[in-house]
Amino acid sequence: GMDNIGFAMVLPGKFMDIRLIAKLISSPPSDIVSQIRINFSMVLNLLFSYSPDQIEELLKKSFATYLITKGKKSAGKFIANSYNYLSKDFIGHLNFLKETGYVKSNGELTADGKWASKLRVDQPLLIAEGFRLGVFPESNPAFLAAIIASFVDERETEGRIDKEFMPKSLLSIFLKVKKALKPFSKLMVTKGFETKTLFLSPAVTIHAWATGQPWEKIVSASEIAEGNLAMLILRTADNLRHIRALKQFFPKASETAKKSIELIVKEPVANDYNVDL
Repeated sequence: GMDNIGFAMVLPGKFMDIRLIAKLISSPPSDIVSQIRINFSMVLNLLFSYSPDQIEELLKKSFATYLITKGKKSAGKFIANSYNYLSKDFIGHLNFLKETGYVKSNGELTADGKWASKLRVDQPLLIAEGFRLGVFPESNPAFLAAIIASFVDERETEGRIDKEFMPKSLLSIFLKVKKALKPFSKLMVTKGFETKTLFLSPAVTIHAWATGQPWEKIVSASEIAEGNLAMLILRTADNLRHIRALKQFFPKASETAKKSIELIVKEPVANDYNVDL
């Protein structure tokens, strides 16, 4: 706080950068910048509880709008310097959700929109479309974890693939999912939205981990830093938890997602992070 007094207890973990923490503690305070981003996960979540008009009112009162109005330079890093930006961005997302059947013409969520709103992940619409099309491996925990990892991985290029870890059945499922989602991805791009390019390498890596391959061998074969691999596993597990929450709508996939989490959240990852299974 303002008195410059605070206390913290740090329990070092295998992937924790203690030196960076020490550096940040002694660094000067940064500007407070609004973290509001209009995305499909946010819009679906808000529409579950509010009408479009109510959401517009919330946006008008947001800190992001305050920064725009005041003309703060720091806000320019994240949001366009226009008073109507948030509203226009929200309406653009809303119209796309209407066009694709997740929101009714009156602004209410459709049946698909209601369960899709529970997917509070980076790629909610692509994953939702996968369920709509029935292309996910809903009965195989290792394959489901592998496919979801492709939606999670943040790399923008294909990584190294060790053929020893890539069964033909996994490649077949991956190509099936990618082909099925291609039209929807193209539609997103046409409407001005960013979409996710799915790569095979994270799927191969997570499948190897889910099927019991040794940690050291996977790190060596994938050429992924241990900390990055741990983060990929944990983010995949987080996405799987949201799928697990769809038990009412996709009971089979929900049960498989639960088993998928159990397969990938294990030592050394589970040992260094307090992960609630």
